[in-house]
Amino acid sequence: MHRPALGAALAAAVLALTAGCSADGSRGALPGTPSEDSAASSPAAAASPTAPSAPPARGSVDVASTLAEDLESPWGVAVLPGGDLLVSSRDQGTVTRVSAEDGTTTRLGSVPGVAPSGEGGLLGLAVSPDFASDRMVYAYFTTASDNRIARLLYDEGRPEGQQLGAPDTVLRGIPKGTIHNGGRIAFGPDGMLYAGTGEAGTPGLSQDRESLGGKILRMTPDGEPVHGNPEADSIVYSLGHRNVQGLAWDGDGRLWAAEFGQNTWDELNLIEPGGNYGWPEVEGRGGGADFTDPVAQWRTSEASPSGIAWAEGSIWMAGLRGERLWRIPLAGAEPSAEPRAFLEEEYGRLRTVVAAGGDRLWLVTSETDTRGTPGPGDDRILGLRVR
Repeated sequence: MHRPALGAALAAAVLALTAGCSADGSRGALPGTPSEDSAASSPAAAASPTAPSAPPARGSVDVASTLAEDLESPWGVAVLPGGDLLVSSRDQGTVTRVSAEDGTTTRLGSVPGVAPSGEGGLLGLAVSPDFASDRMVYAYFTTASDNRIARLLYDEGRPEGQQLGAPDTVLRGIPKGTIHNGGRIAFGPDGMLYAGTGEAGTPGLSQDRESLGGKILRMTPDGEPVHGNPEADSIVYSLGHRNVQGLAWDGDGRLWAAEFGQNTWDELNLIEPGGNYGWPEVEGRGGGADFTDPVAQWRTSEASPSGIAWAEGSIWMAGLRGERLWRIPLAGAEPSAEPRAFLEEEYGRLRTVVAAGGDRLWLVTSETDTRGTPGPGDDRILGLRVR
């Protein structure tokens, strides 16, 4: 594996522009509507005088800086107001703050109850939409009995390593397994909390409407069902997923999700309320009228996608097994050109990508997750300029 030399430059401070940092005041409104060996496959949007504008077909990626290195099993990333990053360690069960200005790290503390095993541990992070007043950080993590979501008070006035309060569980009972724990959480433009879950190695859970496994969930910050969800008194937003680890909203508020296929197709899906995305009845396209096809699909050797982000008119998708960053340019709800891969086999496994405002992204590697081949400096956070 090629390992580029690290530059001396550190990342400039950036303005956080992620769905998890603020709400637009429209709490309760339904988003998602307009008012882990062959080439990637995607339909291209037909050009017409009324078609939505599209970004450049090919795009570009420039690795501008290395913000931090020597991170252990980094997984979830949340952006604080002002731009600093909170990073979870899956296997250590800790949360670390990384300065967006100079990469300085501060250990906030450990999340009690985390039981790392296989693909489980401390996974996704999100910052409360009301962080300025409530100082709450949300975490998705694996325990001895389940996966759950809890919120913790972040008190910067306390000593390093003791800045996280006791977890207040907002949701429990998400199925856990050695594999397929999902784990990505994010606050949407509506101020609601979304979570991508896995079927924990039991495929039938994905079609079981009474199970939280193999779903995308939508809930209030307190973990309660949201008025307007597809089914009353349920936090299930969509079903038929295998293992969702990527969630992002585009500039028009549409929700996109990336998920692992089994042996054939990984998927990028446009999420509609109540949509059934087919697993385990179908993998990739071809599910017929009963299921929603993915917008784009990849051979599992080329992707195995985890985090995604939206920036400069495209979805950017981090690949683990594929060891590359995919760009999917959009014209509205459709790809405007074929997906293109960047950074192929340059930095190893790629876990998380986060929008950092304008043409900036943060990209987190995943070589120390027991499945990589870590080299000097792994794991690291890279600062990207994209178009």
